[in-house]
Amino acid sequence: MAEKKVSEGKKPVVTANVYDVLRRPIVSEKAVKLSEGNAVAFEVSACATKQDIARAVQAIYNVKPTKINIVVAKGKVKQFRGRSSGTQRTVKKAYVSLPADAKLDL
Repeated sequence: MAEKKVSEGKKPVVTANVYDVLRRPIVSEKAVKLSEGNAVAFEVSACATKQDIARAVQAIYNVKPTKINIVVAKGKVKQFRGRSSGTQRTVKKAYVSLPADAKLDL
């Protein structure tokens, strides 16, 4: 797939696949504590890379991230009343660090 070069003066073009990379922001105790230090947590697509996530954050929020950490939380096996078992879904999370002057409106 060919990538388009974006100059510094122009705003990146937001396409549908950019919204497929960032599924939703994560709102939890840990995420709120991270937001005090200019970081945001997102649930991302299972096949997303750090470059994809950085491109999506820059396109959607107009903020260039300084650092991205990715965590894959494997789905746990759960028992239902001792008879049947199932698994929770596996989730890929991205912790995105932002510059000190950046603010995201989620």
